[in-house]
Amino acid sequence: KGGGGGVNIQVLLRCRPLSKEELSINTPVVITCNEQRREVSAAQNIANKQIDRTFVFDKVFGPKSKQQDVFNHAVVPLVGEVLDGYNCTIFAYGQTGTGKTYTMEGGGGKTQDGELPSDAGVIPRAVKRIFDILEAQSAEYSMKVSFLELYNEELTDLLAPDESKFSDDKSKKPMALMEDGKGGVFVRGLEEEVVSSASEIYKILERGSGKRKTAETLLNKQSSRSHSIFSITIHIKECTPEGEEMIKCGKLNLVDLAGSENISRSGARDGRAREAGEINKSLLTLGRVINTLVEHSGHIPYRDSKLTRLLRDSLGGKTKTCIIATIAPSVHCLDETLSTLDYAHRAKNIKNKPEVNQKMMKSALIKDLYFEMDRLKQELYAAREKNGIYIPGEQYLADEAEKKAMSEKLDRLELGLESKDKQLDELQGLYDSQKVLSADLSDKLQTLQKKMQETECALAVLEEKYMQANNTIKEKEYLIENLLKTEKVLVHEAHTLRSELENTTDDLSGLFSKLERKGKIEDANKNIVGHFHSQLTQDMDILHRNISTSVSQQESQLKVLEEEMQSFITTKGKVAGGLQNQVREMKESFSSRITELHGFASELNLKSQLSSEKLNAQVSAHTSDLEDCLKGLLADADQLLIGLQNGLSQQEESLTTLVEQQHEGLTRNVERTKSISATTMNFFRTIDAHALELKRILEESQASHQKQLLQLQTKFEDLCR
Repeated sequence: KGGGGGVNIQVLLRCRPLSKEELSINTPVVITCNEQRREVSAAQNIANKQIDRTFVFDKVFGPKSKQQDVFNHAVVPLVGEVLDGYNCTIFAYGQTGTGKTYTMEGGGGKTQDGELPSDAGVIPRAVKRIFDILEAQSAEYSMKVSFLELYNEELTDLLAPDESKFSDDKSKKPMALMEDGKGGVFVRGLEEEVVSSASEIYKILERGSGKRKTAETLLNKQSSRSHSIFSITIHIKECTPEGEEMIKCGKLNLVDLAGSENISRSGARDGRAREAGEINKSLLTLGRVINTLVEHSGHIPYRDSKLTRLLRDSLGGKTKTCIIATIAPSVHCLDETLSTLDYAHRAKNIKNKPEVNQKMMKSALIKDLYFEMDRLKQELYAAREKNGIYIPGEQYLADEAEKKAMSEKLDRLELGLESKDKQLDELQGLYDSQKVLSADLSDKLQTLQKKMQETECALAVLEEKYMQANNTIKEKEYLIENLLKTEKVLVHEAHTLRSELENTTDDLSGLFSKLERKGKIEDANKNIVGHFHSQLTQDMDILHRNISTSVSQQESQLKVLEEEMQSFITTKGKVAGGLQNQVREMKESFSSRITELHGFASELNLKSQLSSEKLNAQVSAHTSDLEDCLKGLLADADQLLIGLQNGLSQQEESLTTLVEQQHEGLTRNVERTKSISATTMNFFRTIDAHALELKRILEESQASHQKQLLQLQTKFEDLCR
């Protein structure tokens, strides 16, 4: 059951895309949709000023939205409510040609293998959703559908069978709209067909849609000329915990309203103009009902139109309602679009009080069905008998009671008319007396008229002078007003100029102080760079002198080394020469000794006559002497050679060590000199790069300051002008 405060009607907005004709002529777009913020903005030009009006809705679908998106947001929740036992209504509202029928019924695509086409509308998608849920729940249910059309304030059943092959309007029989005694209405004689599958409803929908009144206008090639209401009533069986069978009932009303249209723009003539007038009349009544419900201004004019009577329970009643407002984005439809947006935005504030339909016991429902069958049988029997009354007696008595009430009402109206007639007679007597008085006054009026003519002439002259004076005063007032406005503008401009000049003066003083600080910094940087350059030059001179001194010292050391080497070589040559002479002398002495030995041997041979003892003694003595001499000579030669070799090796080692030390020292000095030179060159390059960068920054700063000064000068000159 609904809450005490009620539930606001849900209002959705859908904007169609531009048509091919509109795209071909580059029609301006004045509607902007923000789906995330649920806003629609309309750009409107009033007195050459663009005014944007923004409307907020429960959901906004832009030109690129799809049928599935609209269905998921608008219909899926209501289908669940219907299956829970509520009455729900969905209706499309908007100007002709904005896609109401497309949204409700679809683009005309055929169902293939039980799958709906992508352009299927709200009605076929809702039907499929209902059957899918019921089949998933394995529920026992019965379903009935009806299809009603309201054309030129006449109700027609679109599901009624054809009555005559030659009838001009063979399928649409006007029907009466009756009160049900509970604040609601019903259509007497409306056909309700029982269905058991979605395909049956698709066929019924296609059959009924083919019978609707449509026509081509300048705004829409297939414009609906009537309102239609497709209703689905579902009875679902439930079992209570006690095992008692209950029936809950839900109803879904899917309403496709005809679009409002401007007759001058749609090109409607004759019958089409009458159709458009009836459509606009019913929609205006709907708008008044919406305004009255929103403003709570007392009487709600439901009875002024059959459309509002049919939608009475959906607007401020016990039904859950969703309105899909459709608009066009082009500038040519701006007036109608704004009207639609206003009505839809107002409808958001309507509060319904939804209530769940009371569940019925299965036995009670069967009893009601039996009563209905008996009534239908009585009507059928009376129609077959044709005894002067073609309806049952009870119905006849009810009609007679209604006629009696109408006659009593007419009697009361006649009594009222009689009292009005008496009042008219009294007024006629007063009129006669006034007529006599008017005859007397006519003579006086003639004399007064002459005086009035003279007065009018004088008055005309005075009026002319007054008009001239008034025009002069108006011109002066206009000039004074313009001068005052100009003075105000000039004073305002002067204040603005003065404030800008003050700001400019402050900016200039700040700029000059900044330039002065920058000049000081640049001078300090120049002094630092000069001092560094002079210090670096001095250090480089000292380094150069040190390197030169080191090189000269190395050269002198090398010369000394060379002289020592030459003296060493000379000394060694002399020693070697001496050794050679000594060796040669030793060889000569040795050879002479050997010669002496040979002579001695020959002498021994000659003196062989000597005794062996004496000879052996002499030989052994001479031999021992010779061996001692030879041993001494060999020892002296070995010592001399060993000393010579040791001296040569020591001299070679010292010389090698000295050469290596000198080479290492020179290498270190050269590498140190190279690294110092490379560091110095890199430093100079870095200094040059920083100097160039500082120069570039100074030039850019001077150019920027010059540009700012020129801009300031230009602005100042413009302000002075």
